[in-house]
Amino acid sequence: MSQRHRVITRPGRTLIALSFTVLAAGPVTAQTASATGPQSPPSPTTASVLAAASAWDWRPIDPENTLYLELATGRVVIEMAPTFAPEHAKNVKALAREGYFDGLSIIRVQDNYVVQWGDAEGDSPTARREVRTAKTSLPPEFDRAIGADLPFTPSPDGDVYAPQTGWSMGFPAARDPKSGRTWLVHCYGALGTARGNDPTSGNGSQLFVVIGHSPRHLDRNDAVFGRVVKGIELLSTLPRGTGPLGFYEKPEQLVVIRSVKVAADVPAADRTPLQVLRTDTATFKSLIAARQTRLEEWFKNPTGRIEVCNVPIPVK
Repeated sequence: MSQRHRVITRPGRTLIALSFTVLAAGPVTAQTASATGPQSPPSPTTASVLAAASAWDWRPIDPENTLYLELATGRVVIEMAPTFAPEHAKNVKALAREGYFDGLSIIRVQDNYVVQWGDAEGDSPTARREVRTAKTSLPPEFDRAIGADLPFTPSPDGDVYAPQTGWSMGFPAARDPKSGRTWLVHCYGALGTARGNDPTSGNGSQLFVVIGHSPRHLDRNDAVFGRVVKGIELLSTLPRGTGPLGFYEKPEQLVVIRSVKVAADVPAADRTPLQVLRTDTATFKSLIAARQTRLEEWFKNPTGRIEVCNVPIPVK
């Protein structure tokens, strides 16, 4: 059995897919070797795509739409997506600016699921923190209309949770062309709003980040409006809660939040300068193809498929 190359053209790059054909055994001669013609260029890998990326392929994150979650162990940087959930982004910034989260705690760490923080008592009479300037309830913002302001790079493979998945403005997303709706999906690191049964009950005073296998069944059931771009390990390695759904049961288990600040309110010298790979470029399409084909030497049985949460969006 010998290897034969089939060339596939994708935007910005030429890829090589491998197929196998049974050939008659026989000696390899110069004549048979030359019949293969010129060698195709090597297929791109994640490393080679990023090495070839230009400065234009990267974008800085906007300090006005970035949160710094400060823990004793370090800083978690979260980029918000106000284009998808403007009221949630606005309200969480108001909460941060009034110091709502400062001194509160991480209250839930459920294995292979989420980390959640805020006031454990919520709106009850024993709540530790009162909302002063922010709104106490918000419209659901579980999805929004597909629009020209939302560039969309589709995934080449299907999805069981949505008619289409892909990437929009630096975030994993999905959409339904028939209904004209689009939304962010619950990939690893996604930021969402905790709520009760009432879809308007989540105002951002309790937030969660996905730290496990992508819980896509939550899509369009809460407002996803951001993702962790640096420091996810500070959340994913926290001790798991011992109570139902991973809630901490004892005060000594709580992880104190030093502060949550909008990056724009932090002196420039103290900010974390980060750039995110744009998701509307030929370079990103090449990255998708590299993640799909996985022709690095280590892979012996690449699947040739991807799903939307399996293409981490690079940050530097």
